[in-house]
Amino acid sequence: MASSGGFPAADAEKELNPGIDKDFQVDPISSTSRPQRKSRTRKKDAIQSFKTALIVSGIVVAVAGAVFAITKKLREK
Repeated sequence: MASSGGFPAADAEKELNPGIDKDFQVDPISSTSRPQRKSRTRKKDAIQSFKTALIVSGIVVAVAGAVFAITKKLREK
């Protein structure tokens, strides 16, 4: 069989025993980043948006109740 050039040749020993290969690059940015801080910020933002939605919903319900009560009183007269 002739090589068709589809896949590059691989080192079988290196592929089957990855623990032997200790020569690998470490990304300095990802090893020093702090993903927990982003998670906390997202959690605070989510809680803040939930509180805002809850307050706005409460105000809308209160206004709707007041309108209902006023129209009921006006009909009684």
